Amino acid sequence: MTIRPIRAAAVTAAAAALLGAGALPAAAHPYRPPVVVAGHADTLHPEDAVWDADHHRFLVGSLRHGTVSAVRPDGSVRTLVDDPEHLVSVIGIQLDRARGRVLVANAAPGVGLRHDPAKVVAGIGGYDLETGRRLFYTDLAAVAADGGRHFANDLALGPDGEVYVTDSFSPLVYRVRPDGRASVLVRDDRLAAPAGVFGLNGIVRIGSTLLIGKYDDGTLWRLALDRPTELRQVSVAGPRPIGLDGLLSTGRGTLRGVTNTLGGSGADSLVDLRSPDGWRTAVLTVRAAADPVPTALVAGPGGSVYELSGRMDLLFQGVPDDRFTLRRV
Repeated sequence: MTIRPIRAAAVTAAAAALLGAGALPAAAHPYRPPVVVAGHADTLHPEDAVWDADHHRFLVGSLRHGTVSAVRPDGSVRTLVDDPEHLVSVIGIQLDRARGRVLVANAAPGVGLRHDPAKVVAGIGGYDLETGRRLFYTDLAAVAADGGRHFANDLALGPDGEVYVTDSFSPLVYRVRPDGRASVLVRDDRLAAPAGVFGLNGIVRIGSTLLIGKYDDGTLWRLALDRPTELRQVSVAGPRPIGLDGLLSTGRGTLRGVTNTLGGSGADSLVDLRSPDGWRTAVLTVRAAADPVPTALVAGPGGSVYELSGRMDLLFQGVPDDRFTLRRV
């Protein structure tokens, strides 16, 4: 968008009109993030969310509809992305503000209205933040080129626009260039999970390092982007976070995340991981989650953090629900 110069007189007049209408400078009314965003939309069931500060909204994906929706702080919902040609169930979602796009991981957990059991679905799509128009779509199962099962789960964004994607059904992490061209960054059997079980899940980038969580066994892995063959498990002191799902980096050697009961043996919890040595080791603490089956922590406005509960449990039980919750924690 091009911003053209405005005459000083016009600026003065506009300011006077606002003040005359009772408006005060922004500093007089600091924005207070809502404690709870109570979303309500037709069986949306979001698994992940991001805060879009430029448009003052959350963006959430839908497991059931395969869409991306804009959610205002009052909980109102509007569909932004609808790409029935490609999207089955939107899993991870990431914002690329510098390029004006939202990135989504696409998979088929079997609960989407567009699910076709004969197809292997694992991909990443990029969509315009203003219009929802598709910019690219990449079939990651084709990139893996091994004929196996694949499930694109979570996304981490690099400063150059590259995206890193975890595969829950195969021990792979993909690297996707800004134009959508993709390759396998790492393929390592230590990242594998038993057949039919979710393995690799949450991923974050801290500098030149990726931190990757495994859902099935609660392990955490460190991957240096300039040395991807030197994959290392982080030695974590504390209880094993079985069911480790979404991860969020809060800086200063701290990582936050959630665990949930979708895999059967975990707990609905918030976890904090702190590392004093560049993520060679970490200490984990756990507290109970505020809502059932959280799947992500979301960096919100003003430094806030929200826990997302899209009621995946109800969806997988075959009783879709219209409610989802973003709660400040």
